[in-house]
Formats: sequence, structure tokens, C-alpha cells
Amino acid sequence: MCGRMVLTRSAGEIAAEFELDSVVELMPRYNIAPSQPIGAIRVDAEGERGLSLLHWGLVPGWAKDRSVGYRMINARSETAAEKPSFRTALRRRRCIVPADAFYEWQRIDEPQQEATPRPKSAAKKAGARSGAARIPHLFRRSDGGLLAIAGLWESWTDREIGEVVESCTLLTTEANAAVRRVHHRMPVLLEPRDFSIWLDPQEISADAVLGLLVPASPDRLESYTVTTHVNDPRNEDPACIEPA
Repeated sequence: MCGRMVLTRSAGEIAAEFELDSVVELMPRYNIAPSQPIGAIRVDAEGERGLSLLHWGLVPGWAKDRSVGYRMINARSETAAEKPSFRTALRRRRCIVPADAFYEWQRIDEPQQEATPRPKSAAKKAGARSGAARIPHLFRRSDGGLLAIAGLWESWTDREIGEVVESCTLLTTEANAAVRRVHHRMPVLLEPRDFSIWLDPQEISADAVLGLLVPASPDRLESYTVTTHVNDPRNEDPACIEPA
């Protein structure tokens, strides 16, 4: 999964890298967590790319209340086209979430050289152990650029108060060799050549974009361990990204 991110670049830097027509101002964030606002790039009906803030945790239009978003911070790319919560958004409402980096946690009973994910049954048993410590790792682009995480967005209206909530989820895929030693899943990272089709505001068949939802090349990422300071989402400062 992808459950924490970093984004410290200015709106101007993001606009330059993604060729945006409009942006919102952002504060440097070192420990972005689910249910918080995150920057997302979308294309409007006039074809202009813009950066706006969306609630992290997708709330489908049919949801009774927004709490369902806590369970939808990620969507598996392998099944998104089939799931009622994601299939329409995959065809019509795609976005890109820019990030400096993302975090993943490695359980200390998982050796770093492990090359293949364990069966789900084994992973469940490991996760059930009380007090299992985890080591946080930060992953970023090896060339220093921004990550372009594939996302889906939705608009939901609170019928009681009339508030419109725009929310999003991040697509994940099988981990590449760079991430697999820490976690068996990773966010889908798009390449610049794929931005236009992914952001196309017109309805597109799922088949036209599923080929983009693959693990990034391992040499695109580098990583290092950080301290457990990042474990607490209330910690929001540069110490989160300092090497352990």
C-alpha cells in the first residue's frame, strides 16, 4: 500500500514539471497521511491542467457518509476496473498526485534480501503478532525529480449539509525489485509520456489505461531508512525525512 507521502516542492516547481495552467499554494509537507488534503493534478473540460487539493480517501458518489474514505486510500490496479468503488473513476476521473517521496514500513522479521512476497496467510500471521516493530523507509526518484502517482478521484455530496467533497485514492501495483525488500506493494508511478492519456478528461476504456499501471523500473527509485519519528502522523517536520 501507500499510506504516507512527502511533498515539499513549491506550487511553481510543480507547475513547471507537470506543465500546469493553474495551481493552489501548498505548504511543505513531510508526513502526509490519509484523510488529509493532498495535491492532485487534473484536466478540466477545456483541456487545462490544474493542481487542486483533494481529500485522501476516496468517497464514492453512492456512499452514505464520508467515513468510507478511510478504507479507500489505495486501489489495487489489478482489480480497479472491476470494483464498483473504482471502475467508473478509472474510465472518467483520473488524476496524478505529485510527491517528493513515499514511505513504506518493513517488519523486522522480514529479511531485506527477500525477493518474493510471502503468501497472504503468512503475512496475516506476521501482522497479528503483538508489538511487531517496523522500520520506516523513504523512497524517492533517483534523479531527484517529482514522483507522479496515478490516482482516481470522485465527487460526493453530503445530503445533510450540502457540502461537496472531492476525494481521491492512489493506485498500487506489485512492488518492483527496489521496493520488494521492504513491502510487496508500491504506488503506480507514471512516466511523462503517459501523462496526457492518463489525464484525458474524456471517458476512456479501462483497457486503454491498464497498460500504464505497472511497476516502475527499479532504477527509477532510491531509498534509505528514516527514524521512527515519522511513525506518528502528528510529526510534521524535516526530521521525518532525515536518515536513521
